Amino acid sequence: MPYSNQSGPVRTRKMTEREKQAFEQGKRVRNSERSNKGARACAPVPSPSGEIAVVDGIEAHIVRKRVKNVNLRIARDGSHVDVSAPLWVSDSEVEAFIRSKSAWIASRMAQAAQTPMARAAQATPEEVAAWRETVSACVPALVAAWEPIMGVKAGKLAYRNMTSRWGSCQPSTGRICINVRLALYPPECLEYVVVHELCHLLERGHGPRFHQLMDAFMPDWKQRRAKLR
Repeated sequence: MPYSNQSGPVRTRKMTEREKQAFEQGKRVRNSERSNKGARACAPVPSPSGEIAVVDGIEAHIVRKRVKNVNLRIARDGSHVDVSAPLWVSDSEVEAFIRSKSAWIASRMAQAAQTPMARAAQATPEEVAAWRETVSACVPALVAAWEPIMGVKAGKLAYRNMTSRWGSCQPSTGRICINVRLALYPPECLEYVVVHELCHLLERGHGPRFHQLMDAFMPDWKQRRAKLR
């Protein structure tokens, strides 16, 4: 969904002409048996999504992809940085790129650490239960208020502590699930998510018609969504 949790701002390194030619012609491939000579500033270890490395104290989750540039994103909770790199870029080049952005990374990670998402990442079971209680007390009334306006009827309402989306909808059953972490955000954000999910009962996807419906029912939905980012 367009409003699902996303990582922070992106910084990229432009390829040199030599790298562009290598990428286009497909002549260069990553050497999986690189020499281990010299001290390493980064010690990669396997992870389900790639490698986890530490560069000058910065935890980096590195994934190799068929991309043209090295891309860098700050995790929403400020705990690490996500890096995607072309297959043919060496580990030392990736490390150098991260190191060259270390000041920017530190600043952004500090900002992210102050957000509700960072707080949610460190929440205790008791805190999550309190969020669930708050959200579950508000959502039924919001659904009841918006159903006649939108001409829809929701099915079962569910509440979960989710990290990658604010809500979900199953149009076939009308089941709507809401993220309990919305308790950490302004009330208008929760209402936005409820309307968003109800709108999926009219339009499954996120195409032009969906946006038109959202514009009609909640003209300021984009401003509300921005508060979740």
